[in-house]
Amino acid sequence: MLHTLSVLALGLMLGIGHAHAAAGDDILDIVAPFEISGTDPSTAGDLFLKMGVAETLVGADEAGKPVAALASSWELSDDGTVWRFKLRPNVTFHDGSPLTAQAVVAALTAAKGKPGILNKAPIEGISPDGNDVVIRLSEPFAPLLAFLAQNTTAILAPAAYDDKGRVTQVIGTGPYRISLLQAPQKMTVERFDGYWGEKPSIRAASYLAVGRGETRALMAESGDADFVFNLDPASRTRLSRSPKVNVLSVSIPRSVLLKINAGDPLLKDTRARQALSLAVDREGIAAAILRYPAAANQLFPPSVASWHNANVQPLAYDSAKAKALLAELGWKPEADGILAKDGQRFTLTLTTYPDRPELPLVAAVLQEQLKEVGVAITINSTNSSEIPATHQDGTLQMGLVARNFALVPDPIGTMLQDYPPQGGDWGSMNWSNAEFDQAIKHLSKVSDAAQGQPLREKAVSILQAELPVIPIAWYQQTAAVSKKLENVRLDPFERDFGLASMRWAQ
Repeated sequence: MLHTLSVLALGLMLGIGHAHAAAGDDILDIVAPFEISGTDPSTAGDLFLKMGVAETLVGADEAGKPVAALASSWELSDDGTVWRFKLRPNVTFHDGSPLTAQAVVAALTAAKGKPGILNKAPIEGISPDGNDVVIRLSEPFAPLLAFLAQNTTAILAPAAYDDKGRVTQVIGTGPYRISLLQAPQKMTVERFDGYWGEKPSIRAASYLAVGRGETRALMAESGDADFVFNLDPASRTRLSRSPKVNVLSVSIPRSVLLKINAGDPLLKDTRARQALSLAVDREGIAAAILRYPAAANQLFPPSVASWHNANVQPLAYDSAKAKALLAELGWKPEADGILAKDGQRFTLTLTTYPDRPELPLVAAVLQEQLKEVGVAITINSTNSSEIPATHQDGTLQMGLVARNFALVPDPIGTMLQDYPPQGGDWGSMNWSNAEFDQAIKHLSKVSDAAQGQPLREKAVSILQAELPVIPIAWYQQTAAVSKKLENVRLDPFERDFGLASMRWAQ
């Protein structure tokens, strides 16, 4: 573990740490594990939204409901296929150019042509009409507003793109503009005086990506950072006793889950996946590692009320039943207790990443719990990018991930990304179910919540039975906040650090 002196050295080297003290409490330092993967919203839009640099056509409130953002209002045609968005007047980009319908159309068209959520919508055309933006669909698509609130659809100025449509600089409309961008680690922003909305109190802020959870915690403790995200459980307990910081937490629509390659010979049979699930002591993991009530007996936490199905049989811990299922599949223990069949041992590689500091700890516990039923696990703790990379090349066996179901404020957006018939980078792999596919497809056309509820319940019940992913825990976001800051909140949808509403204590 780095000691405080080395944390100070890291801060000085990267140009942070007590900058606000030296400048009259002028610069706010934010530290989190998330690297800045470039300038394009398709890869780094979440951080540009969180830092108040970029905005989307539609926003979302803390319940995930659509609210006006760069579009002041919208209307839908009677047949559900034409959306018309009226732009907010007198909005300018950070380079001084005006927000026009043409600029929005160009940004959304660019987003639709890149990896991201917008290419999952049945969009036939996006066009300007005076000061309005018109989106035409091939069929009704209820979650379009939620899609337009997602970070990959952030609206950038025409000058942000080169002649090949690549984003070369981040020119948004938010309350802050970028003054320095050093991907993948650092970003500094300053207040944009031409912002259309309420002017923020904080003049400038710095963002630093720090991968090690212990280092982040020590930066909070030493005062080298003012707002520190993703605390490991031990640091959270220690910092809660610190006179310098407040520890905040909020339940968020994120679940820790095992992503399973259902095409792997060892995992193809549903009974094998059920056995792995039965071998997991979720209550023990929640108590010993996470240190809050978090045992996930289904995929969606109760906070996502419309997708939490109280009628499904809860996932339970039953190692004896797990062993019986594996024996039913022909697996027998060898001298060391590890199962074998036809000369092959039941060994799996579990890939995870330390960006979420609890994941490697949970992985270590899962390794011991699965060994109890005869399954040998090798842990590969690496970069989070390895999960989608090994999904794409087919080599992933299991991945321990923390998946946010509200990156698109309506969870149907994430479901469409994660559980299509061909699978998704952060969801199913080599698994499909015709009934599930039909339920999700129908749900995307239903705008009435009550009418869609039976479809949501059916989809969740199928996931619960077939376990293309195995839920482990529901998630809480935690952060350490300097007591020099006021009006700090944690966004349960993780869209916004809340920088624009913070202020220095008087």
